[in-house]
Amino acid sequence: MLLIVNNIQKEFEKGVPVVNKASFTVGYDEIFALLGPSGCGKTTTLRLISGFEKPDHGAVILSNRVLSSNDTHVPPQDRGIGFVFQDYALFPHMSALDNVAFGLTDLPRHKRKVFAEEVLCRTGMGDYKHRSPSELSGGQQQRVALARAIAPEPDLILLDEPFSNLDAMLRTTTRKEVRSIIKKAKMSAILVTHDQEEALSFADRVAVMNNGRIEQIGTPEEVYYRPKTRFVAQFLGKTNIFEADVEGDDYVNTELGKIRLNCRARGHITCSIRPEHLTIEKPNGTTDEVRLGIIAAREFKGHDITYHVEFGAERYIVHTDNRVLFEPSDEVVVKPLEPAVVLEDK
Repeated sequence: MLLIVNNIQKEFEKGVPVVNKASFTVGYDEIFALLGPSGCGKTTTLRLISGFEKPDHGAVILSNRVLSSNDTHVPPQDRGIGFVFQDYALFPHMSALDNVAFGLTDLPRHKRKVFAEEVLCRTGMGDYKHRSPSELSGGQQQRVALARAIAPEPDLILLDEPFSNLDAMLRTTTRKEVRSIIKKAKMSAILVTHDQEEALSFADRVAVMNNGRIEQIGTPEEVYYRPKTRFVAQFLGKTNIFEADVEGDDYVNTELGKIRLNCRARGHITCSIRPEHLTIEKPNGTTDEVRLGIIAAREFKGHDITYHVEFGAERYIVHTDNRVLFEPSDEVVVKPLEPAVVLEDK
């Protein structure tokens, strides 16, 4: 592994950890995302890795070199880590070329701008090398900041909410470009974000943080389709959470009828099933369709439709394609397309 973060903890108030025993690894050429709500500790974790903060406990190891531990603290400039800040932090009085060349102190002075221009070209900013940051758009500034971070060829790049200052359309385009640049450079990166779509589309693996703790680590598909906790299930998108008693080890009886489980379980459990893993149909009068729901609300979204279906006091969310047409007050049958996921929450 390139990076090992082992049981790090940071307290800003005595007894109140902002980062609470966080552990994870980042592989070579891997893009890793720290995802969570504001204040969950993800940016502090990034600062602990970069050296801007010192952990109270635990260790940070990069390429088999201890950067932080109980008796070691390597300063940020000596860690071999690039950092792209949320506000880009470009020098306003310097051109894009000079911004990128600034950190190339290991190269002879006469070679710095030549190499800096090569890196700018790799990020698509070669034609803008003489422009100042004020003459660049937000997306262009973001790419210059990335060029400055990768120019010294660090072992690891840290990205702190790098797309949050861009509008929605530019954010999507720039995100794709930045991911492509990092992958072509065969570098490892850690992205910090509170945007679920951003983390799921950008990263190879995702760590979901909550209240200073990492609740789950996995591929985007794993954390989305097989969440371990109620928080992960709800933070990564809309879902239906329900409690039920297990019958026969692998299914539960619910307002929707029998639903299979993704694993064997016993007793009273908490489950999650995504709205796109349900579908709705017209009742046809057969005996297994005794539980009818009522369409309480309908949200047309062009490519799909979201229905809110009531079963007495219970309400389920169902996503369907735009050809499944019902109106409020219609009686319907809701059927599961996939098993429900058993959560660890008790």
